[in-house]
Amino acid sequence: MCCPPLFLRVLRRRLTIKQTLHLAGRYRAMNVRPMFALLLLSATIGAVAADPIGSAMSLTNASLVVKEGGRAVIADNADRPMVPASTMKLITALAAIERWGVNHRFSTDFYRTRDGGLWVKGGGDPYLVSEELDRAIAALKGRGLRDVKGIGLDDSLFAAEDRIPGRSSTDNPYDAPVTALAVNFNTVNVRVAGSQVSSAEGQTPITPTARRLGAAMGSGKQRVNLRTRSNALAYFGELLQAKLQAAGVRVSGDVQVGRVPAGAERLLSHQNSRDLGAVIQNMLQYSTNFVANDLFLMLGEQRGHSSMAQAQQIAEAWARRKFGWRNFAIEDGAGLSRGNRISGNQMMDVLAALEPYRHLVHQQDNDPNVRAKTGTLRGVSCYVGWVRRGSGWTPFSLMINQAVDYGFRLQVASALARAPSLGRY
Repeated sequence: MCCPPLFLRVLRRRLTIKQTLHLAGRYRAMNVRPMFALLLLSATIGAVAADPIGSAMSLTNASLVVKEGGRAVIADNADRPMVPASTMKLITALAAIERWGVNHRFSTDFYRTRDGGLWVKGGGDPYLVSEELDRAIAALKGRGLRDVKGIGLDDSLFAAEDRIPGRSSTDNPYDAPVTALAVNFNTVNVRVAGSQVSSAEGQTPITPTARRLGAAMGSGKQRVNLRTRSNALAYFGELLQAKLQAAGVRVSGDVQVGRVPAGAERLLSHQNSRDLGAVIQNMLQYSTNFVANDLFLMLGEQRGHSSMAQAQQIAEAWARRKFGWRNFAIEDGAGLSRGNRISGNQMMDVLAALEPYRHLVHQQDNDPNVRAKTGTLRGVSCYVGWVRRGSGWTPFSLMINQAVDYGFRLQVASALARAPSLGRY
């Protein structure tokens, strides 16, 4: 028994591998010789390898949109709302650039109280790392700080224990809690050897909280998130105390959490050495959820306070005002939530506005003709950015909301860059 029409459909790229395997199984149940199924699978794999673009367009729950010269040359399910996963970070990046500008530097304020206490008020700086604390402490010493009687931490800018949609309670760094006062992205990097826990970073001394979390991990080098706001603030206080002492500042008293006392004198407003452009470039390259949702919460700030609910409302209002969007949803800035919904055409709007900042988007490791952001959740595989065609860059949006091979989206993007013409699709 043979089935030429089935082979023709495969070779014309009208079936996906999954669909073809399903049909091959049906033919096998009809006592078709095993060789037929093998030939069918070979034909399918060959078709996908020869034309990833056509294969992407044959998927049942996917959207592919490509524009050249401002005109859509591919518009497959262009208005279908899709789960964008981490490609949502492109929208957050654009909103942040429009709000502050790429040269903006986030700050953290240090105050001295009359009784000699040192208070730190978090301004939501997403890139306050160990080296930045060292710079701030050096500046504080330059202003005469020699003795600290108690440390106070004020992280009131963000709502306490606010729930981030889609965030899981794992130890992984990408699930770090987001607080307005945070160091090292609310993660600790430790080395575990038996019962011994030490810091895995020369610039970051070990602290009691880091040691406690590391003791629960397996042997080797581990980076884990701080899990809760209370852990994050305890760790910040411990690390600040250790670094002050290492710099020759005497520290006594306890660490407390609250609001900066009235009448406290501001000693320093420490501006981060990285500007927003550098923050965004790193966020997009490493897909840092902490940074994305930190920026998202700051975009929602009103009268010195922000929450996820405020940020969601402000982000959606911004998108409606700027692009005239309808039928979309923004639930978080990192793309963790499956409640986010963005269409391919809407992503085209974002890429058009981001065009002057295309250099901030990571170049695909194995293809210099692709600059794009990936987005991955279980059953979600997205890729949004630009491909170089000729002397120009062509924007594209590929959002797949079904299970596919991890590397498939990269193949599609490379094929978009190589194809002699996209009009035939």
